[in-house]
Amino acid sequence: MTFYRRQALWGLAFAAPALLLFGVIVAYPLLWAGWLSLQDYSLVGRKVFTGLGNYARLLSDPLFWKSLRNSSVWTVGVVPVVLVISLPLALALNLPLLRLRAAFRTAYFTPVVTNVVAAAFVWRWLFDPQLGPINQVLKLIGIQGPAWLADPRSALPAMMIVAVWKQIGQALVLFLAGLQTIPQEFTEAAQIDGASPGQTFWRVTLPLLNPTLLFVVVILVINALRVFTIPYVMSAGGLQWQTPGGPLDSTRVFVLHIYDVGFVRFQMGYASANAFVLMALIVLLTLIQMKLIQRPFEY
Repeated sequence: MTFYRRQALWGLAFAAPALLLFGVIVAYPLLWAGWLSLQDYSLVGRKVFTGLGNYARLLSDPLFWKSLRNSSVWTVGVVPVVLVISLPLALALNLPLLRLRAAFRTAYFTPVVTNVVAAAFVWRWLFDPQLGPINQVLKLIGIQGPAWLADPRSALPAMMIVAVWKQIGQALVLFLAGLQTIPQEFTEAAQIDGASPGQTFWRVTLPLLNPTLLFVVVILVINALRVFTIPYVMSAGGLQWQTPGGPLDSTRVFVLHIYDVGFVRFQMGYASANAFVLMALIVLLTLIQMKLIQRPFEY
């Protein structure tokens, strides 16, 4: 047996389990969900093939449009704020003269590893309009705090604050890792040529940080579109009106809408159609971001 044939057999031996695992975990569920999205199926009774009927139903479903709007507001509100906060912090933590760098990294990364359910319950208490510390502090300085999670106007922004708090550390660590891969010779050469710190950042650091920036933006957008736990746990309707996403569906984000349709109303076919729309939206936005943000670079 020749060397190349042995290598091919070894490659096949390692690839076969991986392909089988991919088929069981990814391909089969995806194909099954796609087939289910073409059915009228409610876990009770037989499946009835409806073709694109579930997708046509989306266009006239006000809850679909409401959840899509809420997820869009969440994405537009959370992602830029996380970027604006985490990138300057990463630049500061990358300074060679900064002391206690490890302590700062740990402090900023702690929310990322904190259990999201426990954190959501703590923030729910912080936003309590009567006994919550946030409104108590506002009261001390003469400001009447809002009802936060009980008010449709402030419920979604309050949850977005929690999402920003939770993701700053993740983006910061990724930016810091990207900054440490940039050779110092480039920034030192720019400084020797008389470039200001701002010019060095915009003309040298940011272009070389482009791959990391693209990765962080894509991850943040995907996380924003598939957010579930924070609005599910914190929504004012979760306990008072028995329906997560309240009050008045003001925090009904897209994944929460899919959960409600599939596992509360048991309309599995329609829920699968909603899930495929979300997948298509994520893929489309990812391709757009790669087209707009990605730039060629070389060291």
